[in-house]
Amino acid sequence: MEKIVKFKGLCCAACANKLEKKLNKIKGVKVELSFVASKMLIEYENEELLNEIVKVAKEVEPEMEILL
Repeated sequence: MEKIVKFKGLCCAACANKLEKKLNKIKGVKVELSFVASKMLIEYENEELLNEIVKVAKEVEPEMEILL
């Protein structure tokens, strides 16, 4: 499955890069994050992985909000 989601509260491009790398370590997930556009293209195998993506994002960037 594939989904484009917006986000807000990510402070800089370096943080975006760090987050993208961390999210791509989740098995069954591929993320392309655009800091400038405040969007992520997420490819995932099942719906449960969306919850894992949000959880990991909050761990890496607590101020970030993903707008599913």
